[in-house]
Amino acid sequence: MTEPQPVRRRRGRGARERILKAATELFTAQGINATGMDQLSTVAEVSKRTLYTHFPSKDELVRAYLQSLVDALLPVPPSPGQPTPSPREQLLAVFDWKPQETTGPFRGCPFLNVSVEVPDPVHSAHELAAAYKREFARRLTDAARQAGVADPETLGEQLALLFDGAAARGTALNSSHTVACARSIAESLVDAALADVGPASP
Repeated sequence: MTEPQPVRRRRGRGARERILKAATELFTAQGINATGMDQLSTVAEVSKRTLYTHFPSKDELVRAYLQSLVDALLPVPPSPGQPTPSPREQLLAVFDWKPQETTGPFRGCPFLNVSVEVPDPVHSAHELAAAYKREFARRLTDAARQAGVADPETLGEQLALLFDGAAARGTALNSSHTVACARSIAESLVDAALADVGPASP
């Protein structure tokens, strides 16, 4: 009988990045609660000691994982020196979101997933997910305000709710097409709001 081979550990710099990469892959594919620290250390090719040196607890790793996603998923204001997208493009850009590739089922929005898997509203991970969702709507509201729509708060909340609903429905149906469908609804909402301030931008 062949003796099992020990897991090969990679040494040197980059351990933290490998751990976060492994966390992103595993949390996306199977969820946070189903992912153990032993599996994370194996996939990241680091020892348990190295894993806990960088992330003393799983909660801290979950927080770092969520923080690493914030900038990639939030509506981003135009950068100085870059061509400024039209107000319409800025408001619809979130619906062009491409989910993290995974061999598992479609998992939708990672922040919604965390709020479900960690239901305690005062848990740090749940609080971070809630803060992200508030910021998501706020940035959409800012874009709507800059576009000059009459009620930017309502439009921002409508678009945020539409996106979240599409992500949640896509998770239930194991399909990312729900976000594309939501985009067509968002176009109607945005065009109606922009019609009150002038011709809709192309």
